[in-house]
Amino acid sequence: RDQHKKKVLLVSCDVYRPAAIEQLRTLAQQLEIDFFASDISQKPQDIALAALDFAKRHYHDVLIVDTAGRLAIDTAMMEEIQQLHAALRPIETLFVVDSMTGQDAVNTAKAFGETLPLTGIILTKLDGDARGGAALSVRQITGKPIKFVGVSEKLNGLEAFHPERMASRVLGMGDVLSLLEEAQRGVDVAEAEKLAKKVKSGQGFDLNDFKMQIMQMRKMGGMSALMDKLPAQLSQAAAGSKVDDKSINRLEGIINSMTPLERSKPELIKASRKRRIAMGAGVQVMHVNQLLNQFEQTQKMMKMLGKGGGMAKLMRGMAGKFPGMGR
Repeated sequence: RDQHKKKVLLVSCDVYRPAAIEQLRTLAQQLEIDFFASDISQKPQDIALAALDFAKRHYHDVLIVDTAGRLAIDTAMMEEIQQLHAALRPIETLFVVDSMTGQDAVNTAKAFGETLPLTGIILTKLDGDARGGAALSVRQITGKPIKFVGVSEKLNGLEAFHPERMASRVLGMGDVLSLLEEAQRGVDVAEAEKLAKKVKSGQGFDLNDFKMQIMQMRKMGGMSALMDKLPAQLSQAAAGSKVDDKSINRLEGIINSMTPLERSKPELIKASRKRRIAMGAGVQVMHVNQLLNQFEQTQKMMKMLGKGGGMAKLMRGMAGKFPGMGR
């Protein structure tokens, strides 16, 4: 929807699992896309055809039909999905499989591949320990391409599958290309340009900018998603710094407890203000001090970057803090 400017309609044909329709309705609301209402008293094929008619009449570009999960040995359910496919004649028929189920995932994929003209596979839970192996097996057995992978439970946790990038992750080389793509999608260009001007001038970087960086990181999936795509050495270094999503959320909470004046002029924050901010954020004063120290270090870094030869000075200042950097 965001990248290709398509009008999307989502419909659930899962009349068997309790609350399946409501779960999908909630997901559609979170994604801000249209949802076609259905009811467990209806037949899956009737729901799908009604949704297709609605999509045509309301000029939707894409109709996503979610069907019930089923076992390959359930003959009646497999016949139902065949009839549904014949009625809809979809452009894409994607089979969703849990990569953590191992060999069962392979067997299920094979059965569905023999029943339906699949066009691709979606592998979920690929952030687990078994990642990589299931991808190779499912691709080999079905002969169908893996088009998407689920790497987290968050809304942005569904990624286009790139085999070479997955290989890099498994080998500990990271996935910098996906990281850059996420940055392009998530970064507010106007805010980035505003920050760039502050960096260039070497002044004006305040706690509002600091908070903006935290929000941009959240848009990219948070600290855990960022670390998953970093090369092993940098990921280990970041893990050693004990910075996680919980501490990032705490930082944002502390900044939200400050007044606009305190955010723009952090030097005003003394003992009494620190106590008030800590109480408002539900943390200890030492956490406020830690935030101010982190901000001060970031501010110094920004000033270095803004001056002539700033990058060289910055690299010398970081020497020894990360593996592979000389002093």
